[in-house]
Amino acid sequence: MNGQFCCTGSRVLVHRDIADQVRTRLTSALAQVRLGSGGDGDGTVIAQARHLATQFLTRVQTEQGLPVSQRALDLTQLVVSELVTNARKYAPGPVLMDLSIVGDMVEVVVWDSHPVLPVARAADAGRVGQHGLEIVMAVSQGFEVQREPVGKRISARIALLDDPGGAIAGRSPL
Repeated sequence: MNGQFCCTGSRVLVHRDIADQVRTRLTSALAQVRLGSGGDGDGTVIAQARHLATQFLTRVQTEQGLPVSQRALDLTQLVVSELVTNARKYAPGPVLMDLSIVGDMVEVVVWDSHPVLPVARAADAGRVGQHGLEIVMAVSQGFEVQREPVGKRISARIALLDDPGGAIAGRSPL
């Protein structure tokens, strides 16, 4: 199951056999789009992103029959919240989120228009806040930041199942 797509603002190329279906779905989806400032800060977009992640993983369970642990659901919501919050806070333009299943993991990809790549800060027990990237890296089995022609793309992968040996989820030490 994959939620990826490719389009431009001026056109979408679709095979004629599915054009009517795509047109209907696209019209329905666009009817639900709300426009707002990238810096409105009301948290609505962040909450919507968490809700979409929950819906996606619920569909993965019900439609695809893949097991998803409660821990995976909670961690996915946390990662989505952190990545979308940072994108909304620092990027001047739109934010795109893509969720897909890759093997036995959910991949969360967030793209924003800001060109500066994030860097995890050095540990500082006295620092209040700004630990989001450290948290995402700690709970993810895979983490990657890529510069794009416009902005950047941040990907995090989270295991769908808890470790049967009881190990704490997250990346293995190098």
